[in-house]
Amino acid sequence: MNKSTISIDIHLDENKVPEQINWTATDSTADMMQAAKAMMVAFWDAKDKSALRIDLWTKDLMVDEMADFYYQTFMGMADTFLRATQQTVLVDEMKAYAKDFYNKFREIQLKENK
Repeated sequence: MNKSTISIDIHLDENKVPEQINWTATDSTADMMQAAKAMMVAFWDAKDKSALRIDLWTKDLMVDEMADFYYQTFMGMADTFLRATQQTVLVDEMKAYAKDFYNKFREIQLKENK
């Protein structure tokens, strides 16, 4: 049996707000820790039938970067759901929502920056 390990280091400020997120994985081609400004990790607890999540972002993550991160995460979740279930109708709806979310975000940003 093969084993893969993912390591995540979170550097916090004095108020325990993430300043830096670094990660590495044994199956990665990178030989050094990789920097990230945000992360989402979810585990499925089959016994309790609930999702356990860790969502963190650094204090220097810009709002537009968060919107990009969410858009890409929504799209990735849709792709994963398709591979797992073959439910194309639901996947199409998820992707349509992701696009609508991102377009609305951009509209709001344009209005706020006038």
